[in-house]
Amino acid sequence: MARLARPLDSLKPRYDAIVIGSGYGGSVAAARLARGGKRVAVLERGREFATGEFPSRFPDLRKEMRVTSRSFSSGPETALYDVRLGEDMHVLVGCGLGGGSLVNAGVALRPDSRVFADDVWPGQIAQDGLLDKGFAEARRWLRPARSARAPELAKFQALKASGVAAFGIEPIVPEVVVSFEETINPAGIAQPACTLCGDCCAGCNVGAKNTMALTYLPYAANHGAEIFTHLKVHYVAQDNKDDGWIVYAERLDASAPKGTGQLALHAGIVVIAAGTLGSTEILLRSRAKGLQVSDRLGQRFSANGDIIAFGYGATAPINAIGVGHPPKIADFPIGASVSGQIELNDDEDLANEIRIQEGAMPSALAPILPVMFLPNGRLLGALQSLVSGVYKGPFAHLQTFFAVSHDNASGRFRLEDDRLALSWPGAAGEPVYRRLDAALGALVAKAGGRYVKNPLAGTVMGHQPATAHPLGGCGMGLTRDDGVVSHKAQVFKGAQAGGSIDVYDGLYVIDGSIIPRSLGVNPLLTITALAERTLNHMALDFNFSY
Repeated sequence: MARLARPLDSLKPRYDAIVIGSGYGGSVAAARLARGGKRVAVLERGREFATGEFPSRFPDLRKEMRVTSRSFSSGPETALYDVRLGEDMHVLVGCGLGGGSLVNAGVALRPDSRVFADDVWPGQIAQDGLLDKGFAEARRWLRPARSARAPELAKFQALKASGVAAFGIEPIVPEVVVSFEETINPAGIAQPACTLCGDCCAGCNVGAKNTMALTYLPYAANHGAEIFTHLKVHYVAQDNKDDGWIVYAERLDASAPKGTGQLALHAGIVVIAAGTLGSTEILLRSRAKGLQVSDRLGQRFSANGDIIAFGYGATAPINAIGVGHPPKIADFPIGASVSGQIELNDDEDLANEIRIQEGAMPSALAPILPVMFLPNGRLLGALQSLVSGVYKGPFAHLQTFFAVSHDNASGRFRLEDDRLALSWPGAAGEPVYRRLDAALGALVAKAGGRYVKNPLAGTVMGHQPATAHPLGGCGMGLTRDDGVVSHKAQVFKGAQAGGSIDVYDGLYVIDGSIIPRSLGVNPLLTITALAERTLNHMALDFNFSY
C-alpha cells in the first residue's frame, strides 16, 4: 500500500476543511468530508507507520516513547506512545497517522443502553436515531470479529478457569477490530489474516488490524484528502476577513526550511480531533488567545474506570507475551491482544459493572519485563527469566489484565505554562479502583498467582492510577452551561459571544473528548459512531452528501 502522507512543502494555505488529528474521530471526518467533495487537509502530529515498521525490539520501542510530566520530558514529540505522568493520574495515548487505533487492543464494544440514558448527554443523542445509524456504519467499516481459535489459547483457558472459580462466570470471546481471515476491506485495501502474534498494542506488523490507517484514511486519500504528518497544531482562531477559521501549526519535521516552521492555514470548516488530551489543549490555548467558549471547557475528564494490572506466578502457563511478526518463536500462538472477557453485570447499579479482559504484552517489551518486576521484590523470578527467556520460566505464567468500569468523571484540565495539566485530587480513592482490585485479586488468587496492581510503583510512576482510555474535557451538552459542544459536536460560543445555545459555524470537536462520562467499555466503537453521527448532521447543514 502506498504511503498516505504528503510532503509538507505541498501544503496549501487554504482548504474547505481542515481536520486536526487522525484517530477515530478525525479519520471519519476526513473520509466523509472528502467523499462529499470538500478540499480536505488532515494534520497529524505523529508520523506514518507502514505495515512492518512498528517497533518489534525494545531498543526500537524505547525510541517511540514520549514521556512528560510537570518537571521533565523525554523522547520526540512524534513518538508512537505519548505518556503523561500526572500528580493525580497518568495517561497513555497513541500518536501517529491513525491515532490510538495503531496501538490499542482493538476491543469493539457498544456501551450498556443506560450509559446514553444518563441526562448528562443532550437529549438529541437518544432521540434522532442517528446514533444507531452511526454504530451500524462504524461496524461496517471497522468489521469487529471474534477469533474462532480464542477458546484454545492458554490465556483464555486460564481466564475461564479462574472466572468460573471466582464468580461462576465463563468468559466470552469479545469482538475486536482484527481480520482473522484474508479480506478486501471497505476501503479496497487487501489485508492478510491475523497470525495470533499478540502484538496488537505495539502496532500490527501483519496488517490484519483494522486501524484508521488501513480503513477510513486511505478512503479519504482516494477521494482527494491531503494528509500531512509532523504538524503540531497550537490553536485556532476566527478568520475575520473570510468568515472562517485560521489554524496555527508548527512543523516538526527535521527538514523544515529555516523560517517555515510556523504556519497559518485557513478553512471554512475546522474539525478538532486530536484526542481527549490534544483537543482539550488546543481549545484551552485557543481560549487563552481570545476565542470565547464555554466555561465547562476542561471539565468532566473520565479515566473510563480503567486499570491495567498483572497476576504473577499463576499455576498454569498463560503464554501472554507477544511473539511478534515475524515470530520470535515458531508455532506459539498468543492470540489477539484481547481474546477473552469476563462480564460482571449489575442490573441495579450501572456503576458496579466491570469488563475484565485478559491481555498480551507486546513482544518488544519482553526483554524489559523481568526488570519491571524487580521493584516488587520478585528478583528470583526476574533473574530466572533473564536466563531462560520470558517465553519459558516464571514469565510464561504472567497474566495481564485490562479492565474497564465507571468513575465519576471528576478530573479537570487546565493550561500550566502553556501545557496541558490534569487535576483530579483523590482520583486514587475512587470507588471503582476498590471494585477492580477486589475482582482482579479474586481472579488472580484462583489462578494461583499474586495480584500486582503496578509493577512500577516504586519508580517515577508512583501509586497514581493510569488510563489508556481518557475521555471528556470538551463534553457534549444541551447548552454552553453544561457542555463545551452541542449534540452535533459544534463548539458553543462563550457568554460574551452569544446566547447559551449559540455555536460557532464550522468549528467542531470530534473525538473522545466530547464524551461527558465513562462508558464502561473500550471507547473506540462509540467514538467512531458519534463521529459518523456528527458527519450525518454536518452533511445536512452544509448541503453535501457522501
